[in-house]
Amino acid sequence: MKNLTSALLATTVLTCAAGAVAAQEQMNALVWCDHMDPELIAPFEAMHNVTVNLREYEGTGAALALLDQSRPGDWDVLVIDGIDVFRAVEAGILAPLDADQLPIDDFFPEVVMEDVNTVDGVTYAVTEKFGYNTISYNTSKVDPADMESLATVWSEKYQDRISIYDYYLPVMGLAAMSQGIATADIGGDNLDAIGSVMTTMRSRAASVAGVVAAQTALATGEVDIVVGGGEWLTAVLAEEQPELTWTIPSEGAVRWTQSIGVVEGTQQPDLALEFIKYIVSPEGQARLATSSCFWGMPANESAGDVLTDDQKAVLRWDQQPDYLARTQLYPAPDDALDSDMQDLWLNTLSQ
Repeated sequence: MKNLTSALLATTVLTCAAGAVAAQEQMNALVWCDHMDPELIAPFEAMHNVTVNLREYEGTGAALALLDQSRPGDWDVLVIDGIDVFRAVEAGILAPLDADQLPIDDFFPEVVMEDVNTVDGVTYAVTEKFGYNTISYNTSKVDPADMESLATVWSEKYQDRISIYDYYLPVMGLAAMSQGIATADIGGDNLDAIGSVMTTMRSRAASVAGVVAAQTALATGEVDIVVGGGEWLTAVLAEEQPELTWTIPSEGAVRWTQSIGVVEGTQQPDLALEFIKYIVSPEGQARLATSSCFWGMPANESAGDVLTDDQKAVLRWDQQPDYLARTQLYPAPDDALDSDMQDLWLNTLSQ
């Protein structure tokens, strides 16, 4: 009994010690829903014997507020809209990133975006995924020819059959492009013209919806068109509902990018960097591109060696050179213009 008691005590001590070590091997990441897929995270956890604690958020403002309320070291990794990297840098949230350790030379050149991920010559983030905010629709309910021009997408013909993606920047970007205004040229002098388009668009729409609600509305037939949709909306539905698809109209579309970086103050900078290296590796990129939440193009072209032919077909891999040439980046307003755009968006939603 004495020996057994001693053995049990020793085992208890070892178990507690192991538990303490395991508790230390934790990493906290603030991410978009596509990173919540176990198929993406589990391989990294097994590779590094670590538990990755994930918290999903929507909207950069929500992430910045959460980080502002957190203590240094609470978070290790942040996924963020590419156009908002500078905001995170200005807020002191992102730490410098050693870009030499990342396979950026293998990326699609158009999405490296040094001017977005680099501030004052210092790299703070790296593009991990991209795609398009454009037009998603049901081919069995909508004339595909009408979807090839923004002039007919939200025409009276489709009254109450439209949903608008609930994010002001890409949707207002599409409204601007319908008037021949480049997203980079949006300013106070043309907001009235954009607002007029937004009013028409809203009057024809049955709803304004976020990611899941827009997917559900299109999948169930509640609506037949999603303005601001794209491959991220319909790719995950393609196998069961091939009639749901997307297109880039003649006027073009808005290209989104998401970036990933290390949070300033992390106590595990090396592990955080290893996580980013995994995410932008060909294997990590292939899993991220086909996440169960939403699909999108991987920034690393080498992911094409890992993706299946069927997956690349859904992502329209071979059409990317044309799509990249015909799309424009998100509007990137300064604080004053951003405030005006948000006011216009809220006014549109209230109509």
